[in-house]
Parts: sequence; structure tokens; C-alpha cells
Amino acid sequence: MGERSEELTEQLLQQLTLLAKEIKHANLIQLHRISVEQMERRMADPALADAVSILSGLTERERRQMIHVNAQYHGMVLHHRVEAMTWNELMGHLRVLCRNSIFDRYWELTRDHRRSLPPESLEARVGEAVDVVVQGLREEPEEWWVVAYPEAPST
Repeated sequence: MGERSEELTEQLLQQLTLLAKEIKHANLIQLHRISVEQMERRMADPALADAVSILSGLTERERRQMIHVNAQYHGMVLHHRVEAMTWNELMGHLRVLCRNSIFDRYWELTRDHRRSLPPESLEARVGEAVDVVVQGLREEPEEWWVVAYPEAPST
């Protein structure tokens, strides 16, 4: 009975671990949903966009573009975080996004923010990978599909 009990305990622990992971992912998705709702409010009301924007010197149109690109970027990172997208898939999507001139401007304008992130955070590691992609695209814009990116970070 002891060996069977240990086996059942191990199975239960595995199921609890999976459940905890699913709950964490559901919470991350809900937080993203709330962020998107807030983004939509900022897009609809320029006064709200002014209240949260750290980017200066932008027209209303440009600020709206930055808000949208930010949401698109963070949505892709969320897909990876909740394991709906592998690292290579994330980098492939980001490689395409990096070709967009609005994203390129957003990336440049938010450089200081990324520098403030803890280096071990997923956002910092993705940011470093995107920096490599952006630099590669600037050097070889016609070869965008072969621009290298760092391997998936070990977790």
C-alpha cells in the first residue's frame, strides 16, 4: 500500500502543478484583457492617453499608433508566456513586426523603459532578442527573413 500511496501522491502533485499553471495563465490572460480595455479607452479619449503617456512630442495620431503597437507587442509576448507560442514562433512574429516603421519608432522611443527591466525577466530577454533583430534589419533590410535572433532563454 505504501508504494501505491506514493504513486497517487505523485500523480496528485502533478495535477495540482498543472492546475496552478493553468490558473496563472488564466490570470495573465485576464490582466491582458483589462490592459486592452484600458488601451481602447485611451484610444477613444486623448485626455486619458495624455494621462498615461511617457512619450513626448507625439501627435495624437502617433500616440494612438504607439498605444496600438504596444498592445500588439505585449499580446505576442503573452502568447509566449502562456505557452500558446514557442520562442521561435514568437521571434518569427516579432521579426515581421520589426519591419514596420511605426514599431521601429516605438522600439526606439521605449528603449529607456526596457533598460529599467530586471535582466532576468521575460520582457528584458525578449527585448534583447528584438534589439538583435532590429539591428540585423537595419544592417540587412532586404534579408529580413534570415535575420538571426538569440536562442530561447533557459528558464
